[in-house]
Amino acid sequence: MDNIIVIIASALATTLVIVLIILAILKSGKKKKYKKIIEDLDYQKNRLDTSPVGPELAKVESIASNEKLEVLYKNWKERLNDIKEIQIPKITDMLIEAEYSLSQTDYKSTMYKIAKLEMEIYKVRATSAFLLNEIKDITNSEERNRASITKLKAKYRELFEKFEETKNEFGEFAKVVSIQFENISKRFEDFEILMENNEYTEVPNILKAINELLKHMEVVVDELPSIVLIAKGILPKKMEEIMSIYQKMLSEGYPLDYLNVEYNIDEAKKKISDILDRAKILNLEDSLFDLKVLTEYFENLFTDFEKEKVIKAEYDEADKTLTTKLKKINQLVEEIFAQMDDLKKLYSLSENDLTDLYEVKSDLDKLNEDYNTLTAHTSNHAFAYSKLTEEIEALVIRLSNLENKLDRTLSVIGNMHDDEMRARQQLAEVEDLLKNSQYQIRSFNLPVIPNRYFVELKEAKDAMKEIIKELDKKPITIETLNTRVDTARDLALKLYGKTKEMMKTAMFAEMAIVYGNRYRSSEKDLDRNLTYCEMLFNKGEYKKSLELSISSLNKIEPGIYDKLLKLYGGKERMSE
Repeated sequence: MDNIIVIIASALATTLVIVLIILAILKSGKKKKYKKIIEDLDYQKNRLDTSPVGPELAKVESIASNEKLEVLYKNWKERLNDIKEIQIPKITDMLIEAEYSLSQTDYKSTMYKIAKLEMEIYKVRATSAFLLNEIKDITNSEERNRASITKLKAKYRELFEKFEETKNEFGEFAKVVSIQFENISKRFEDFEILMENNEYTEVPNILKAINELLKHMEVVVDELPSIVLIAKGILPKKMEEIMSIYQKMLSEGYPLDYLNVEYNIDEAKKKISDILDRAKILNLEDSLFDLKVLTEYFENLFTDFEKEKVIKAEYDEADKTLTTKLKKINQLVEEIFAQMDDLKKLYSLSENDLTDLYEVKSDLDKLNEDYNTLTAHTSNHAFAYSKLTEEIEALVIRLSNLENKLDRTLSVIGNMHDDEMRARQQLAEVEDLLKNSQYQIRSFNLPVIPNRYFVELKEAKDAMKEIIKELDKKPITIETLNTRVDTARDLALKLYGKTKEMMKTAMFAEMAIVYGNRYRSSEKDLDRNLTYCEMLFNKGEYKKSLELSISSLNKIEPGIYDKLLKLYGGKERMSE
């Protein structure tokens, strides 16, 4: 038991020692870390103390030959003294306090003081850097300004050479441009004077002025020749040409008021005059743009003129076509209404047909009125041909619709006339069919004609009489007439077909009996059957007679039907 206690105590002691060792190691590492940070901050403080601000400020002292530089020098020196005598010593004190807290292992306080140190060093570094930049702006100004003025002089020479090469293109404004180049040249002289007097604070202003003048001169050299060419040459010539074409087209009757040509030319002249006046003081703002807009406008006028010519030709063609068609349809409608009473008496026109005709006449009267109005507008040149063409095209469409409507109505009347003619023609055909049927019946001398045949003959003749009645009526009802014609034609065709069939059957039956006579003496059954067939034939039952005779003969002479059909077929063709 005692051994166990000893073992446990030994283990606890060992663990405690290990923990203490670890804590000591961690504490030592933490202290080294903070110490290193403080040493780094001390190094940064020493760099602030040795910044190049002082040497740069000394350069300013050597060139401070005017009042402005002296004022700047004093201000910068005061700010440098504040950094060196107040701000940096303050940082030194803060470093000492942080080292003391670290030596007392007061890590929380150490961390807080390190953070304040970092902020203070950052502030002083930023202040020092800003001061250094201000000072260098003066100490480096000569080199920088010389580089800037060299570029500006190169730009000046480039523009001046370009101007000299194209001087003739500037016209009357060449002298003004030359004077402006002289003014810029004087600014270069002013720059040299400022540099000699070490007036570095004024140099940026003169450099800026020279740069802006050269930018303006770049615009002048690039745009003024084009402005002179357009304003003095191209536009006046275009306006003169436009005016000549405009006057000629007016004399030819073109309505061009909508283009406002004269007003726009006057306004263009005013605009050109203003542009040239401003060019005398080299104010070219929007001048080239405005001139290009005017040029485009007058170019478009040429297009408008050509368009009017094309549209006028289209209008004249449409007017010619419309006039011709309108004259024809006016004459046609006039003729129709002159015969309206006769048409009503002749044919039973429907209410819709009559309504369509009167609507056509009403629409045609309105179309004539609108066309007369259009003609008046054309003659007084009140509207552009583009507008007139739209109007005449609308009239052409209306006329086309009227023609279609009239054609449909006339087609109805024409169809009625055609139906009447067809009815008369088919009446004659029906008469021929009936006469032909009767002729064939009489020519064959049939012993008996069935009563049904005479009934159908009477029906066909009655139907033919109905056609004649409808044709004699005034006005004619075409629908009823067509029905009568169809009925009579069907009955006549039916009768004609029946006549041919009856004659064919009778002829075939008679031939079969005659052919069978050769076997009568030897065939008692055939003789008896043929006698019966003759009786049927004489009673007018030709089909039964034929069927019985063929059936009887086929027993004696198989295939007799085909033989008789061949013989009959030849005779039938002869009879036809």
